[in-house]
Amino acid sequence: MSETVVIGVGNLDRGDDAAGRRVAAALRDTVPSGTLVMESDGDPAAIMDAWKGADRAVLVDAMVSGSPPGTVRRFDATTTPLPIAVHFVSSHGMGAAEAIEMARTLGRMPTRLLVYGIEGSRFRHGEPMSPSVNDAVEVARGMVMAEVAGVGD
Repeated sequence: MSETVVIGVGNLDRGDDAAGRRVAAALRDTVPSGTLVMESDGDPAAIMDAWKGADRAVLVDAMVSGSPPGTVRRFDATTTPLPIAVHFVSSHGMGAAEAIEMARTLGRMPTRLLVYGIEGSRFRHGEPMSPSVNDAVEVARGMVMAEVAGVGD
């Protein structure tokens, strides 16, 4: 297994919900050796399986927290639950936040878990990604790239 796994979560057909997967797609061919990049539709079991055996997991997903669309926030979920006021978007009814807490309960957490949330506003089926979230995909890509490359460690 890779030392680090980056998991972009989302639904490509639901506007801003595609943000996490778009970040993963932009990173796929540029990450350092030892980093695996994956995309997920948000199924909690699939997310837990994706980080199984990884030392570090970086999860990227769309969120709704009341911040302006396009805001990118970083959370360290290694030992602390994600803030209650931050909702990660899922078409499954359960998504990234639920996967994290389920993994915590089951003892299936990676050694380190970082979550990048991109604030969205358009989530209906068939909607295009909003311009501010489209711009934020590149911002988040740069932040995650710096994270996996060890910049600032």
